Amino acid sequence: MAVRMHDDQVDLPEAAVAALVGAQFPRWRALPVRRVGSHGTVNALYRLGDDLVVRVPLRPGADTELRAERDHGRLLAPYLPVPVPETVGIGAPGPGYPGYWSVCRWLSGESADRRPVADPVRLATDLAAVVTALRGIDTGGRGVPKTGRGAALSTMDDEVRRALAASATLVDTVRLGAIWADCLAADRYAGAGVWLHADLMPGNLLIRDGALAAVLDLGTVRVGDPAVDLMPAWNTFDAGARAAFRDATGTDDATWRRGTGWALAQAIVALPYYVRTNPVMADTARRTLAAILDAGPAATS
Repeated sequence: MAVRMHDDQVDLPEAAVAALVGAQFPRWRALPVRRVGSHGTVNALYRLGDDLVVRVPLRPGADTELRAERDHGRLLAPYLPVPVPETVGIGAPGPGYPGYWSVCRWLSGESADRRPVADPVRLATDLAAVVTALRGIDTGGRGVPKTGRGAALSTMDDEVRRALAASATLVDTVRLGAIWADCLAADRYAGAGVWLHADLMPGNLLIRDGALAAVLDLGTVRVGDPAVDLMPAWNTFDAGARAAFRDATGTDDATWRRGTGWALAQAIVALPYYVRTNPVMADTARRTLAAILDAGPAATS
């Protein structure tokens, strides 16, 4: 039996997904359904024919976030240099599954967590173009959130310190604590906020023919501190690509320090949670923290 990531997750067999699709979207009833291997922590994926994918939240819930993903995709996609998911249907609760789910267009490519990136500098500049494009989209007056990614980094302090305490046998938490304190000292973003993807993890980056082909998962999209979308500097790139990413995004020292803090926060919170349940996510967290530690004092400057 597979190890469960979340105590409250629901795992559906392919037949149950096919039944949900057939009952609610008759036009797709004849299409084959097959589970797609994924290291994601939010959704289970099922290929629906050749051109579609069913995304079933592991933790069933309301349709609010799914509709937000759909709307964000429609709003942002025209301005971005690579495709993002397009939601073409939102399904309701049905037999075997008590929550809402979605159907999206299938985007082809190989995720950046599957194997070493052949040309990390190219990927860094490609992704910097996405980040820069997001920053340039009109926010419509949306403000910076009070909590969560994009808010003040200090709102993560309690959670980070709990995760550091829980990770004492997993990583050098003393040095990480010092770096975290330095990142917090730069927590003075006073801008109006920009559009963020806010979850630029390797598994959300699709690569095809050596180039960035798509950016996945719009579930965390919001307006906030641009430092949040600097996380790939540490969770995806080596030192050379990291420098190229920073140059291409035009990042100043204070924003870089906050970006380092967001990468540290995401990784240290994920590490103890996924260390036994999702080895890929745990390995990404370890690599992220190792990159921050290897850079030493230079990590935040």
